Amino acid sequence: MRLQLENICKTYNHTPAVDHLSLDVPEGIIYGIIGPNGAGKTTTIRMIMNITLPDSGQVLIDGKPPQPDFKNRVGYLPEERGLYKKMTLMEVITYLAELKGCKPGEVKDSAVQWLERMGLGEYRARKVEELSKGMQQKLQFITTIIHKPELIILDELFSGLDPLNIELMKNIILELKRSGKTILFSTHVMEQAEKLCDHICMINKGKKVLDGSLTEIKKRFGKNSIQIEMEGDGAFMASLPGVLSVTEFNNYIELGIDKKTNPNDILKVIIDKVTVRRFEVVEPSLYDIFIDVAKIDPTEFHNKMKGAASA
Repeated sequence: MRLQLENICKTYNHTPAVDHLSLDVPEGIIYGIIGPNGAGKTTTIRMIMNITLPDSGQVLIDGKPPQPDFKNRVGYLPEERGLYKKMTLMEVITYLAELKGCKPGEVKDSAVQWLERMGLGEYRARKVEELSKGMQQKLQFITTIIHKPELIILDELFSGLDPLNIELMKNIILELKRSGKTILFSTHVMEQAEKLCDHICMINKGKKVLDGSLTEIKKRFGKNSIQIEMEGDGAFMASLPGVLSVTEFNNYIELGIDKKTNPNDILKVIIDKVTVRRFEVVEPSLYDIFIDVAKIDPTEFHNKMKGAASA
């Protein structure tokens, strides 16, 4: 299934939520819509699903406006989770599969297999309200794919999941891609998109700021970043000649440098001031590319993303 958006717009209270956004999602790839919270990602997805109508522009499926059976061909996991809490896990899966056109009873074996794979097999006869938030998230993922959709739309899939379950979900998503599914993946966490997506669309304040294959985008921006794992205070690095930006992560610092600066010159200066555990010249991360393209303050954006992650 090929998905296209042609110049779609949506405004709330005179403020554009999505502003003339166009994109083309080819079949059989993982396509990421990325950007900070409030960028317009969820509004875009809700227009794709015909939950919200665009003020202008159009959504096309295989070159045509969505047909009546469109939603039966799509698996959609929304950012706002919702399950029938008084039903058992098997009842919820079966009921939602039937709403997608599956015949009663035909999904039972598949549901049992998915519950086992997700570590929920022993809970299949229990009510949804007895599950933790993370377990409910995995259950909702099952309901999203149980009817074998051609297009899978995942809005902030990893929210509320621990690292082991994030890894489980990533492996399943890659399997679904290998089987020919088209996957639209929305996230504000740039690192997740970087690990999963073939193609990305960056949006900020409702506008597209970058669109292309991950490989092409990385080549376009060149190798102008250094990652440093170290012990000591690296605050001085911001004032080094040739350093354009300093971004602190949990376990390392990333420096953006200009094209004329030799990374070895940076290393010679810092090695006398901090204990360097790793020094690597790398392609710029999606995080840094977004900061550069969107022309926003990296400290403000980093703090916003930390706040979103802890919310």
